[in-house]
Amino acid sequence: MNTSEIKGNWEEQKEKLKQKFAALTDGDFLFVKGKKEEMIAKLQLKLGKTTEELNKIIGAL
Repeated sequence: MNTSEIKGNWEEQKEKLKQKFAALTDGDFLFVKGKKEEMIAKLQLKLGKTTEELNKIIGAL
């Protein structure tokens, strides 16, 4: 899988997450390369989900 495929897939996943959770905005998905954990922590707080729950949700998209 190349970088553009990963980016495209992530863009689709973000849109699906925003549809599933109306409280999410584009700003919630902004993160610096290598800081994925910070983004996940931010989503955890906003959605009240654990890391495992978020990974499961994202994996199911």
